[in-house]
Amino acid sequence: MNVTREPVALPRATQLLNHGPVTIITSAHNGRSNVMAASWAMPLDFNPPKVVVVVDSRTLTRQLIEASGVFGLQLPSRKFAAQTLAVGTNAGFAIDKFSAFELETFVAEKIDVPMLAGCITWMECKVIPDDSQRHDLIIGEVVAAYADSRVYSNNRWHFGDDRDLRTCHYVAGGTFFATGEAFDVSPAANALSASPASR
Repeated sequence: MNVTREPVALPRATQLLNHGPVTIITSAHNGRSNVMAASWAMPLDFNPPKVVVVVDSRTLTRQLIEASGVFGLQLPSRKFAAQTLAVGTNAGFAIDKFSAFELETFVAEKIDVPMLAGCITWMECKVIPDDSQRHDLIIGEVVAAYADSRVYSNNRWHFGDDRDLRTCHYVAGGTFFATGEAFDVSPAANALSASPASR
């Protein structure tokens, strides 16, 4: 299968996380790399685009991110859920997860971190130094973003009939929910006339 990775305009990059899906974080430093699942990731700012991820200070991923100053943030699809669970429930100190779970990677455009071919969106992030590390938070500036054009193009998600290409949300104990059907809503009439100060 030939996937077309379409660039995402950086001011729109945080849209990739707006619906709260599970993410996968990749990291590398000095010949060592790791991959983990992370449900606690969110957009923080638009321009420059920033994200926040929670990575426990005791993990190999955290050590590699702190040493390198960069990380990859990807969204797996429903088709990639088994691999997502595997990288989220196994410790990188014990095994090489890329080999153990036969994860295909490609070279990131701007940072030195492997990116997972099996995902549907990818963000390359540089760490923004901050004192929030005591809360296991990492703030990253998105320096490159791209998405599988089958599900995201022209700055819009467009999940079609292929349920395997939908993002997913992790609950617990191996249970995921796939992203559902999109629908549009018009703003309420009184909201249109409200002044900015009253919002």
